[in-house]
Amino acid sequence: MKKFQLLFAAIIALALMASCGNAGKDKAANNKKAKTITGAGATFPYPFYNKIFKSYTKEQGILVTYGAIGSGGGVRSITDKIVDFGASDAFLNDKKLASMPAEVLHVPTCLGAVVAAYNLPGKPELKFTPELMEGVFMGKITNWNDAKIAEVNPGVTLPDMEITVVYRSDGSGTTFIFSDYMSKISKEWEEKVGKGKALKWPVGIGAKGNPGVAGTISQTEGAIGYIGSEYAFSMGIQMAQIKNQAGNYILPSTESISAAAKGEMPADTRVSLTNTDAADGYPLSSFTWLVIYKEQNYNDRSLDQATQTIKLIDWVVSADAQKETTKVHYAPLPDAAVEKAKAVLGKVTYNGKAIKL
Repeated sequence: MKKFQLLFAAIIALALMASCGNAGKDKAANNKKAKTITGAGATFPYPFYNKIFKSYTKEQGILVTYGAIGSGGGVRSITDKIVDFGASDAFLNDKKLASMPAEVLHVPTCLGAVVAAYNLPGKPELKFTPELMEGVFMGKITNWNDAKIAEVNPGVTLPDMEITVVYRSDGSGTTFIFSDYMSKISKEWEEKVGKGKALKWPVGIGAKGNPGVAGTISQTEGAIGYIGSEYAFSMGIQMAQIKNQAGNYILPSTESISAAAKGEMPADTRVSLTNTDAADGYPLSSFTWLVIYKEQNYNDRSLDQATQTIKLIDWVVSADAQKETTKVHYAPLPDAAVEKAKAVLGKVTYNGKAIKL
């Protein structure tokens, strides 16, 4: 009996030692200092993110890495918990939110525009109505000198050239923005193609990422496709003026993109701006978001890793970062959107407690 008691005592002692050892490891993990913050996702806002993340790394001494792999890849990466934040131009719908392993939050970071970019000899300035957008991207208008294009663009010399539609081959928030707009202005598009990050296209050729689509358009006479406006500006690709609901032909600019965001934004920040009714608003404008978990203690993340991640995102929506938007052809968040973003960040927790910055 005495031997049994001694053996039992030894087992308890070993268990307590192991427990203390694990507690020590847990404490060490929780106190681990962050060295790198990692994100992945949308190519649409990449020029903005690339600029500000470099500045943040230089100023704060913590490396911020961002992989522009497309919104679909960004959502997969945060779902798999292999990044600190995902990035998407398409907010997660209710069904997708319900399928996530834990509650996620959306933080808007800036406003941008998707443009109908084209490559024609002489670089004519073209105007497109919603009807022309439907005709071209549904494959019903197949030549640039079609009478319907000529009617909207009197006095413009249009070449007798086949239209080549270029679209995103990867899961893309840019595709979501474009298809969201098309579904609003075309019943046929809504029924036959629909909206989403990846679609079954009725016509055209695919290319990966905004850089891939922009590159294909710039190298292909007669091509037209949809890309983030910054890529069109930086590569000197022509973009069409798009007729908005008010009947005005609008090019993307800081002013016209901002005008599209005049409406109310819900508390969770998930809102579509396409086909705006603002008279001076560009109709293919959109917010873009960073996606994070509300509870930051997962996958052995330390408190400092969580804190540094939220500190970075809080800085992204600050005046210092937002002033950089216009330098790369984006628009800053309206004050109301900044307030909503700050409120969202205030909900983030670590072990159920609010993170203090």
